[in-house]
Amino acid sequence: MTPARPHLASRYLASFQPKGTAHFFADVLVIGGGLAGLRAALEVDPSLQVLVVTKDSLDESSSAYAQGGIAGVLDPEDQFESHIEDTIDAGKGLCDRQVVEMVVREAPEHILQLAQWGTNFDRAGDKLALGREGGHSYARIVHALGDATGREVMRAVIERARQAANIQIWERAFTIDLINDGNRCRGTLIFHPERGKTLVWAKQTILSTGGAGQLYRETTNPTIATGDGLAIAYRAGAELRDLEFMQFHPTVLYIAGSARHLITEAVRGEGAYLRDRTGKRFMPDFDPRAELASRDIVARAIAEQMASTQHSNVYLDLTHLDAEFVRRRFPGIDRVCRDFGLDITHDLIPVRPGAHYMIGGITVDMDGRATLDGLWACGEVTSTGLHGANRLASNSLLEGLVYGVHCGAGASAAAARQPDNFAALAANNPPCPPRREEFNLIDLRNSLSSLMWRHVGIERDASGLAEATETLDFWCRYALETQFDSPPGWQLQNMLTIAALMVSSAQQREESRGCHLRRDFPETDDTHWRRHIAIRRP
Repeated sequence: MTPARPHLASRYLASFQPKGTAHFFADVLVIGGGLAGLRAALEVDPSLQVLVVTKDSLDESSSAYAQGGIAGVLDPEDQFESHIEDTIDAGKGLCDRQVVEMVVREAPEHILQLAQWGTNFDRAGDKLALGREGGHSYARIVHALGDATGREVMRAVIERARQAANIQIWERAFTIDLINDGNRCRGTLIFHPERGKTLVWAKQTILSTGGAGQLYRETTNPTIATGDGLAIAYRAGAELRDLEFMQFHPTVLYIAGSARHLITEAVRGEGAYLRDRTGKRFMPDFDPRAELASRDIVARAIAEQMASTQHSNVYLDLTHLDAEFVRRRFPGIDRVCRDFGLDITHDLIPVRPGAHYMIGGITVDMDGRATLDGLWACGEVTSTGLHGANRLASNSLLEGLVYGVHCGAGASAAAARQPDNFAALAANNPPCPPRREEFNLIDLRNSLSSLMWRHVGIERDASGLAEATETLDFWCRYALETQFDSPPGWQLQNMLTIAALMVSSAQQREESRGCHLRRDFPETDDTHWRRHIAIRRP
């Protein structure tokens, strides 16, 4: 267990006092409105009252941006054992086999349930169309509207959640901190621009706040992915683990001045090639699976090829594929590229890796129970043991589905056993004197994302991590001691907290494994490092 550094020990970010704050009571509180959170809310017994809190609009989540699809054994010729072994192989020795088997075997029923709820998955005749992606030995990826799976799945799930009489949804409400009673989570402090601060008391609380891709300059994640759930769980005393494992998606559209757009794994699954600036198809030099190797291998190969050719990116080549099929299969990518004057059926697409998925997170058991009593977690915010050191493509929405169900059922049963108790704790946090100088939050946030990309990106080494530690120590000393009064400041503090913990974990793991690549320790060391790095606030 890694101890926290002193400058990360501040318990609450904002001031509050129960006598001057509004109160709200719920049986189950769900923080986060992506697929995992809403699936958890829908699993709660209808006799219990559920509050879902999301910091943006309900349709703005990382789940909605998922392009590729959901992995599951749905073809009679496919086998659970194959999906299990593919997942474990991608995880590079750190997967929990029991968790992998549970998730893979439960996948088909949850995917088919989404279809029953109205998700319009793409079909091949009267069957679900199944695609293949990197790391998979079989075509087992269900997708929707070509490359808009996340949007379509979320449309159906949001519609169902809004129709549930026992589910209340607060949009654009920022969760500042969890409130504890000893080692038990009792609720949260939430800020809404119209309501102000509200203390929400819940019998059981579920965190499903997504990842932390915004820590990096290059990322596929939406602006909401600032690691808030990780930071509030850490401050409350829950255990986190494997924070050194941030997965970098190999193919992010790279056009200077534009937003970074994901180019789904399915493009390579359908036969696209990766070429460098000279036109060379380089992936066969790195792995016999070529473009269908796992993400860590492809991202690493691209980074090496960019360095060797001294070029800012590589290129995806779809020009040898049938043009009509390409446009039909990837309408979203086609539309985005056309905005920049690129025709994906004739032009090479400039791509480079970007931060994509936070593999580490809140430690949970097979039911989604965190180490803090009364707290559950599901989705990207967790470390379940499914992904190990590198996530297999299209296992993310799957994990959110399965653990959403487990979390919802577990929290529901626990809440049903507790009697109503409409009482607040005496917890409070007094206001601090304001700083004499105003913060330039945008400047510090940009500096942070550049620092993380430079020293804690695809490749790391001791000197770069030491520089990151020194810089973060300095920033944290003044930024975490300030008491902000709005979400931008709190988000920055959360990002600094998680960045410091990520760097600490990356320094400790003196090997290369999965998506953690150390230039100074290039080999995998199973003797010393086939284990997790856990962090818990004292």
